[in-house]
Amino acid sequence: MSVVFQNSSGWVLDALPLINGSYQRCVRIGKGGSSLLKCSFKRQYFQTSKSYYCQSPTAALAGGKADVRSVILEGTKSLVASAQSRGYLNGDADAEKEALPAPECGLAALCEMAKELPPVDDEELKEHPQLLITDGSCTPNIDLFTQVTEHNSDCGAVVPLMGQEYVIPPHTAFLLSDFTRMKPLIDYEKKFDLIVMDPPWENKSVKRSRRYGSLPSSQLKRLPIPQFTSPNCLVVTWVTNRPSHLRFVCDELYPYWNVQVVAKWFWVKVTTLGQFVFPLDSQHKKPYETLVLGRYHPSAPPSTSEMKEVLLEDSRLIVSVPSALHSHKPSLSEVLKPYIRPGAECLELFARSLQPGWTSWGNEVLKFQHKKRFRALSSGSR
Repeated sequence: MSVVFQNSSGWVLDALPLINGSYQRCVRIGKGGSSLLKCSFKRQYFQTSKSYYCQSPTAALAGGKADVRSVILEGTKSLVASAQSRGYLNGDADAEKEALPAPECGLAALCEMAKELPPVDDEELKEHPQLLITDGSCTPNIDLFTQVTEHNSDCGAVVPLMGQEYVIPPHTAFLLSDFTRMKPLIDYEKKFDLIVMDPPWENKSVKRSRRYGSLPSSQLKRLPIPQFTSPNCLVVTWVTNRPSHLRFVCDELYPYWNVQVVAKWFWVKVTTLGQFVFPLDSQHKKPYETLVLGRYHPSAPPSTSEMKEVLLEDSRLIVSVPSALHSHKPSLSEVLKPYIRPGAECLELFARSLQPGWTSWGNEVLKFQHKKRFRALSSGSR
């Protein structure tokens, strides 16, 4: 359970229990056979203890942002205090000092290399997804770029892929590709009740750091969202604090997909002591990001009575210690569970990790599944 505390303002999340719950029992597939492992995501990724906080952040935000500031300031204060009374966000006395591993081979670069391969004709594309593991071994000649891959086991798996080892959660499906090779996901023929996306928004810091490729906002309209959605699908988009990006999602992108904006939430990033990681009034980096939540309506806008049934609470907060890994967002599966049907089909776009029970797509979809991100304890051979 990753929800430490919940009230009318939102939730305090602890990311690690939700991640690690999927890897208590894993099978490691190797040339010499298979063995049982227990894997856990390394704690040091969630040990942000330093706050880059100005001594006296007094500059007020202008216009409508003043309301946002008040919501975040008061809501976070309440949530953090309640979490601390339960023994969370009081610092990490057992912080691990091990250095973080170096980045692994770039998946986005592999996707670019895959474009140089001969194109696959529609007739050659298999109608059904491929299984990650067959007969106790990793499927031979597995093609991660032009087929959806499924892992349907009840336990996780540590498997060799593209010369690296990756930790795969149970009951998951994924496609490693970019816009040019989305057809296998479209042909997957699943309709989803929840779609979460974290686009690689363009901004100056990304261009300077070159940590990942960015995407012009207008290109997001190429995503065939209506082909993925079930009626009343909940669509959630992570948005940076650049006002033009927020306006684009609310005024252009969602209307283009027939998605109606129903709420805006905020992910608030705090240290292990419950302090904002950046000044709330900073003109450069904010300690929060926005989520725009909308409902898909395939034809005419819903009536007033229908809107009452689908609206979510506005201005909710999700408070958590951020990962040290760039763009490693907290899972929304638990906080969104009350707003989707039981057994809902869930899709993450521009994913950099996998979740049990979800389908994930992106050109870095396995990035945070690399075995270097995990600790593994042997449980014996099979």
